[in-house]
Amino acid sequence: MSVGAVLVTGMSAVGKSTVLAELARRGHRVVDTDEDDWIEHVPVPGQSEPEPVWRADQMSVLLDTREFGTLFVAGTVANQGAFYDRFDAVVLLSAPVDVMLERLATRATNDFGTSPADRARVVADTAAVEPLLRRRATLEVDTRRPLTEVVDAVEAAAGAVGR
Repeated sequence: MSVGAVLVTGMSAVGKSTVLAELARRGHRVVDTDEDDWIEHVPVPGQSEPEPVWRADQMSVLLDTREFGTLFVAGTVANQGAFYDRFDAVVLLSAPVDVMLERLATRATNDFGTSPADRARVVADTAAVEPLLRRRATLEVDTRRPLTEVVDAVEAAAGAVGR
């Protein structure tokens, strides 16, 4: 297996955590930056809410530590572009907004997306942010496909690492 790092990114409820869990089940090294202490919230002039960003020092250590196999990192934060040159592939997971809203309404892992304000934010963020993610992605995968096919596609992107 190749040594490298793959970023799995996308909007809320496209399936990043589900894909990462399956990658881990298949024996891959994974880090979900929505968990633990990978993210800090920084104020942004002109915005009422702080913006989530990766803790640069922690991400640098993670990406500098090369072990056997490919590392899959999942997350979507404002400063991820600063790390793109550290990833061998950037995989954008996507789904139509109506699918994402349905997933948010039925998921049990957290309550984000259940309020009307959260749902409006998902719609607005998808319109504003997803095109930026798409421009920088090396692969886009529609997560309406069966999970095994989605994860196979993500693994295939990692297989191209170092070729």
